[in-house]
Amino acid sequence: MLVETPPALTAEQFGRIADIVREDSGIILTEAKRGMLMARLNRRLRVLGLSGYGAYCTLLDGPDGRVERRNMLSAVTTNVTAFFREAHHFNTLTQQVLPPLIDIARKGGRVRLWSAACSSGEEPYSMAISVLEAFPEVARYDLLILATDIDPLMVEKAQAGVFSETSIQGLDPARLRTHFTRTGSSFEVRAPLRNMMRFAELNLHQEWPFSAGFDVIFCRNVVIYFDENARRRLWLRFADQLQADGHLFIGHSERLDGPASAAFRLAGPTHYISIARETGR
Repeated sequence: MLVETPPALTAEQFGRIADIVREDSGIILTEAKRGMLMARLNRRLRVLGLSGYGAYCTLLDGPDGRVERRNMLSAVTTNVTAFFREAHHFNTLTQQVLPPLIDIARKGGRVRLWSAACSSGEEPYSMAISVLEAFPEVARYDLLILATDIDPLMVEKAQAGVFSETSIQGLDPARLRTHFTRTGSSFEVRAPLRNMMRFAELNLHQEWPFSAGFDVIFCRNVVIYFDENARRRLWLRFADQLQADGHLFIGHSERLDGPASAAFRLAGPTHYISIARETGR
């Protein structure tokens, strides 16, 4: 039986693809990532019936390249997540952040939380569980969680709200019984969680189709893949999107830097609070 040899990815082709990925997403692919890129994109070549990366680069640069660029980003992006990952953030959310926001909601105010790189949904549903446990009557008030990701396949999976046994490992059994329904070997989130969620595909480096006004933003373990300029631009945009004294949670190996540092104060490990300024609330 003949084994098909995967097409080679030349340095020039790798450079072109890396440039496109950087332009479209801010993600930096170094030479050390060439093998990873080939492993992930060889399947795209098979699906498209292309014999090599020369033809693939031509497709990406051509009039029909926009759709394939989205598929390529889906293949390239890394989706590592878990329920209540970096648990100290959720402890802070429950103990410090939510109580004043719940008071605002009870008084008729608008409260918005954003999971800015939601992956397959474990993070925003963990946020929703935290909210529901602290605020059981949330359905009667104007509190919503926006969950977005650059990968449309991940957004679709998150919106479905169905998780495997592997995905829910480590989730407290009481929470599992309360917030999920078992369907065969899978677990489906229940309506009280779904009802406070809104999902959308969103590239953090492109235009955002909403106005300022978030009280909490989670964007964790994302900017480690960006170059310095892209990272610092994103911090500034988050500052513009947050309410006065809004909360930004970032990844354990990330630090807020650049001009946006003046717009935040450090409140805890990888937890920042926007400096109070005039807002519409």
